[in-house]
Amino acid sequence: MLSPLPLGAARGDSRHAPAGEPPALRLRGVDKAYELGGARVEVLRGIELTVQPREIVAIVGGSGSGKSTLLRVIAGLEGRDRGLIDVGGRAVTGPERDCGMVFQEHRLFPWMNVEENVAFGVAELPLEERRRTVAEHIGLVGLAGFEGAYPSQLSGGMSQRVALARALAPRPRVLLLDEPFGALDALTKMRMQHELLRIWSAEQATLLLVTHDVEEAVYLASRVVVLAGRPARVRRIIDVELERPRERTSSEFAELRREVLAELLDETEPRDGARLG
Repeated sequence: MLSPLPLGAARGDSRHAPAGEPPALRLRGVDKAYELGGARVEVLRGIELTVQPREIVAIVGGSGSGKSTLLRVIAGLEGRDRGLIDVGGRAVTGPERDCGMVFQEHRLFPWMNVEENVAFGVAELPLEERRRTVAEHIGLVGLAGFEGAYPSQLSGGMSQRVALARALAPRPRVLLLDEPFGALDALTKMRMQHELLRIWSAEQATLLLVTHDVEEAVYLASRVVVLAGRPARVRRIIDVELERPRERTSSEFAELRREVLAELLDETEPRDGARLG
């Protein structure tokens, strides 16, 4: 178990970057639309968000609300129509090594074993440094001893651990997670959530997580961003000021979960002037 930290002292829960350190991620007025059947369909409009170093931020919204599209735009995998995105103070203009990404499906290379999959993103490192980095991250996700195993020989949870190790090995400034535990059974999902917090604490990582699971968002995040409307806008950003490790059965946890759900179920237009991070 992670050791409890005083309220506000948990690493990653700070709302402000350390002196001289820029925000890990900033979005200003980000719009995105697609051309579908000759028509222009807006997906994102005026998205504004700042994520501080070592913070965990969760994004929730209904199906088709543009959550995954937003992650792909941040990672530079898709273009945006308007707005600014910077990672660590540097503008995003294409695929970003400073942004690691983990998908709902592990997307491991089936012809590579665990060690080879983790090494894929650090191929440019000198051999000894690469070996150390790969071994460190395989150990970090609890898979030491499975270096020679292939994806077909691993459980779903183990495969996602490998995907996490592969994404973290290049030490990205921001790790983007798109429903990383959505395909897992409930018990494995809870275990992986706990493991993610352990890894976050060890790596001092900055995490931006997309999830449909409100409980997962409240359990993991320091803030929950609620997307709503078509095109999606930031409806509200809710602070989660609970000590870690969090107790899912506490009244405070339940109240925050209800608060997030209420925002998701409210079908009125997103409020103007919602407090932005």
